[in-house]
Amino acid sequence: MSLFEPRRGPLTDGERVMLVDAKQRRYLLTLVAGQVFHTHAGILAHDDVIGVAEGSEVATSTGRRFLAVRPTLADVVVKMPRGAQVIYPKDIGAILLAADIGPHVRVLEAGVGSGALSMAMLRSGATVVGYETRADFARIARANVAEWVGEEAPYRVHERDVYEGIDEDEGYFDRLALDLPEPWRVLVHAERALRPGGILFAYLPTINQVSRLRAEMSRSRFELAETSELLRRTWHVEERSVRPDHRMVAHTGFLTTARLTTRISPAR
Repeated sequence: MSLFEPRRGPLTDGERVMLVDAKQRRYLLTLVAGQVFHTHAGILAHDDVIGVAEGSEVATSTGRRFLAVRPTLADVVVKMPRGAQVIYPKDIGAILLAADIGPHVRVLEAGVGSGALSMAMLRSGATVVGYETRADFARIARANVAEWVGEEAPYRVHERDVYEGIDEDEGYFDRLALDLPEPWRVLVHAERALRPGGILFAYLPTINQVSRLRAEMSRSRFELAETSELLRRTWHVEERSVRPDHRMVAHTGFLTTARLTTRISPAR
């Protein structure tokens, strides 16, 4: 199987599975022959799941039933082990398009956190080099990427501070993804590390940080800057009861992108 080829056929020993109960509660686990999964609804033997077709129902020791499916990337991002807070699925999709992430794109990601964005970019075909100051976060990100994408993924994480500079031996990058509290401190390094026309992306929780970043960008070679946020509202649809859900995923972060040019800003 190639690196990004989706799994097909029966569920197998060693792969992740998502179990969904009658109330739509979701449980992510890795199938291991001989192991059991203890739930409020009884005990489920992994051997009773291994070998069944995806989309099948499986029963616990009490007769309660779960739907067994392979998890999507969004499922894994929400449920996977984490150190830092992850970038949520609703934002990841927008980031991939706004930063134009695709096959053979070289990305420097600073602030890899738990690896959620790394996983999405790698699955899109990009090559990712990560900078992370915390060793525990770097370790979690590597493990999450390896379990989702594979050990052979084009992914390296260095335990270093991007504020102090970007290794020139890495060559030029096509994209620079920043999930850091002060991304404006990286702009001077980014001007040397990105190729002309390359895209810088920053993910920030507050508008004050965005304002500072955009002000510093106006004094740099970054232009065509855009900032947005995404609000996701799901709907309750059941027979004649059709209405917005009472809860929604509102603000999580501001997304800012800009392009590196060869022009010198007049503000300098």
